[in-house]
Amino acid sequence: MIEATLARSAATARRRLLDICFPVLALGILCAALAALGALIADVWGDGASRLSWDFMTGFPSRRAADAGIWHALTGSVFIILLTGALAVPIGVATAIYLEEYARRGLWSKIIEINITNLAAVPSIIYGLLGLGLFVRALAMGRSVLAGASTLALLVLPVIILSTREALRAVPGSIREGSYALGATKWQTVWYQVLPVALPGILTGTILALSRAIGETAPLITIGALTFVAFAPDGIWSPFTVLPIQIFNWVSRPQQEFQVNAAAGIIVLLVLLLTMNATAIWLRDRFQKKLT
Repeated sequence: MIEATLARSAATARRRLLDICFPVLALGILCAALAALGALIADVWGDGASRLSWDFMTGFPSRRAADAGIWHALTGSVFIILLTGALAVPIGVATAIYLEEYARRGLWSKIIEINITNLAAVPSIIYGLLGLGLFVRALAMGRSVLAGASTLALLVLPVIILSTREALRAVPGSIREGSYALGATKWQTVWYQVLPVALPGILTGTILALSRAIGETAPLITIGALTFVAFAPDGIWSPFTVLPIQIFNWVSRPQQEFQVNAAAGIIVLLVLLLTMNATAIWLRDRFQKKLT
């Protein structure tokens, strides 16, 4: 009896020690990752901050590093991400609503769900090859903004569907039951009750998916996005380049001045990404306050 009590006490002590060690280990890993990220950002800022200026932001590419600007790539990124959102968000949200609210839980639905989950993990280069074959060649879109946005829309579509479904699942069932009890139809319940409650999660997942798209390089290079464009896009059929491709172009050059330009371009891209993420947080908090 005494030996059994001692054994239980020892096991309890080991579990308590593990409960203490695991958070400490996790915190240490987090601090190491943040320190590495901070060092990278500090290095980029030290190299490129001096290059940031109004002329750099509004200038066009040049063979001379001192005259090169980023306006063409910045406007190309904005064009691409806006058109990507216009293509991917309605389709992704509508697909998630159908699968979560209307589709029967049968074999066909399971097959679709498994494929969507798998597509979310497919490397981005595969989507680039798909975009090259489908949009650039089969549909004859060429190396245009529309072809690039359509390729990126395919890339982020599974992520938007999955995040929207998770947001819809988080809506309490009592909201649906109360709406049905008052005589509302299925669509009225989804449109007026479920979607407003799920909207913060939908917006957050959507903007985070678009934040991933704006930093992608491989799919756009695969479809033939140009590395040197002397003009900003003026429509969906214009040739284009984006910030990651322009940064890659500058990094690949041997002159030190172009390396400084690349660091400044990285800072601009980071600011754009942080702005999108901050927008997601602001929208989430705003809609959550409306619901409370």
